[in-house]
Amino acid sequence: MAENAHAPPLSPKITPEELAGMIDHTRLKAFDPPKRIERVCREALEYNFASVCIEPVFVPLCAKMLSGSSVMVCTVIGFPLGANSSKIKALEAKAAVEEGAQEVDMVVNVGFVRAGMDAEVLAEIGGVVDVAKAGNAKTKVILETGYLTEEELVKACKLCVQAKADFVKTSTGYGPRGALPREIRIMRETVGPNIGVKASGGIQNFRDAIELIEAGANRIGTSASISIIEGYTWATLTGAWFSKESPCWKCPSRKTNLSKVPKELFLYYKKKCQSCPYNKEFNKFYE
Repeated sequence: MAENAHAPPLSPKITPEELAGMIDHTRLKAFDPPKRIERVCREALEYNFASVCIEPVFVPLCAKMLSGSSVMVCTVIGFPLGANSSKIKALEAKAAVEEGAQEVDMVVNVGFVRAGMDAEVLAEIGGVVDVAKAGNAKTKVILETGYLTEEELVKACKLCVQAKADFVKTSTGYGPRGALPREIRIMRETVGPNIGVKASGGIQNFRDAIELIEAGANRIGTSASISIIEGYTWATLTGAWFSKESPCWKCPSRKTNLSKVPKELFLYYKKKCQSCPYNKEFNKFYE
């Protein structure tokens, strides 16, 4: 289950400028006033991030502040639970694109994915993709990977490909856990080279970002954007930063908490941990 313990240490093959161009500078807090979002836009312009990712209410403000720059306006749809109706998600996406959003990150209905309701999932993703494409915007589908088995994750990615989404994305940041390298690899292997993979949730430092990029992500969603970029020089000069660590530390089994997910999902990952060859060699999380 865990990653290869004997993989070579990380070695960044990317410049700070290239890394900044892969980051969605994210601010999704309920308590933010417009002035805080203005600051986010100024930061994105200074560092030349790929986009700002903000709540839909701030799309007009960001579109105005970022007009004429290379920084895109990204917003979220059906956020954070994904439990809105398909019609509402499409309407929300349409309004956001009309107000200036160039990318929309929609939360899939995770319950439908887990229930095997493929037709319904395909229809809701397709509805958002259609209105986004009509406005020359891209769609990223948030799968909330922490609620899915690996088989469900593969199936969800295939539905995103079928619906012609532009990206698959790990999580909202409000789910049971964030982005993990193993799941990024599964997503990249499933969607192939022509669809984007966005890692989001819990990405706090330079090493996190590089691990996920090397696993297959080509977009990073984080609120720690500036510290990631400013930590680049220090990280590359500090060999310990890239030393090998226990492969269990970032394994989905290690991160699946019974208090946050359905019991059957917890047991699914517990079983994977118990059968993993690294279970005894490294940290043993389940007896």
